[in-house]
Amino acid sequence: MAGAPRVLVVDDEPNIVDLLRMALRFHGFDVLTAATGRAALELAVQARPELMILDVMLPDVDGFEVCRTLRAGGQSVPVVYLTARDAHRDKIAGLTYGGDDYVTKPFAVDELIARVRAVLRRTSPPRLESEPEPPATLRFADVELDPDTHVVRRGGEPIELSPTEFTLLRYFLTNPNRVLSRAQILDAVWSYDFAGEPTVVDQYVSYLRRKLGRYGPSLIHTQRGFGYALRRPAPGSGR
Repeated sequence: MAGAPRVLVVDDEPNIVDLLRMALRFHGFDVLTAATGRAALELAVQARPELMILDVMLPDVDGFEVCRTLRAGGQSVPVVYLTARDAHRDKIAGLTYGGDDYVTKPFAVDELIARVRAVLRRTSPPRLESEPEPPATLRFADVELDPDTHVVRRGGEPIELSPTEFTLLRYFLTNPNRVLSRAQILDAVWSYDFAGEPTVVDQYVSYLRRKLGRYGPSLIHTQRGFGYALRRPAPGSGR
């Protein structure tokens, strides 16, 4: 997984570690694990993860102390606490000690992944000016989208989209042939703290399919149990 963001999961519950390892790897992360605070401190220095998911109630050093030690030593790795301690004072303490987000158990895996992505976006260094800009017009099959003019065409025919439909299509066009989970789509199109339900993704995919489907076969395919992918239609497929 060369180039994948590296996440260090610190928890002494093996079932949670296994769940997060599988989910994070599925979503494109490189995963390291530790079961104690001391092991987490060592790995943070040796492996330099891009983010740490840190349980508070560890068998040796609690997560708050781990974070405080990291910050005192000049380590700026972003920390997302994962803990059963849901009292308001605990959340304030965790963020005061240098944490970046606070998720309580039991938790939804999709929400945790979305929060991890959001923290990484906030803490990643800005793109250098010398890096190439994305192309002005996005294209896939016979679909074209101009981010500047907000013009969308399929087969040369203009398509009217709502702002949310436009953002959703742009996200698919920048990630062709990739299976995108509902959590990834929510995170990219609505942001992780959107107050609605993941079913809103299904509704807007349906709207987008209907509008694109007026001018050709379906391009947005359902990957049952995982999400959606923008793929070319099978040869000979109709509208």
